[in-house]
Amino acid sequence: MNGEVLLVILIIIGLIGRSPIITTAACILLIIKLIHLERYLPAIERRGLEMGLLFLTMAVLVPFASERITYRDILSVFTTPAGLVALAGGAIATYMNGKGLDLLKVDPQLIVGLVIGSIFGIVFLRGIPVGPLMAAGITAFLMKLTFFLFERS
Repeated sequence: MNGEVLLVILIIIGLIGRSPIITTAACILLIIKLIHLERYLPAIERRGLEMGLLFLTMAVLVPFASERITYRDILSVFTTPAGLVALAGGAIATYMNGKGLDLLKVDPQLIVGLVIGSIFGIVFLRGIPVGPLMAAGITAFLMKLTFFLFERS
């Protein structure tokens, strides 16, 4: 099946699933293919994640730039139960991202499952795609858990 057909299928899935992110991304990629700019696809693949994370991080940091977050808010992160849990969550998430990167280096074909799983999560679970590293990190954890559970039996 050629790339254009797959992209159209993804557009339809995005529309049916009311996922504007999947629909828009597939539309943009389809346009790139149709106007013969495929030479940019490797750069998009290589740098797209970085650019997406850059804009995501910028969006998260806007409250700092707009001064809606005060020093008191920052202090509460270190002095409240919710703040401490948020610190732990951030640390665990970045650790899992690292494990995901390690997994993808060892077993790069898993990206196919991660992409299809992400599409499933976006369309049917109303999830938000934040990147393949977290998905790979969770996959690495689930693989270790599965190995642990079934090796003991």
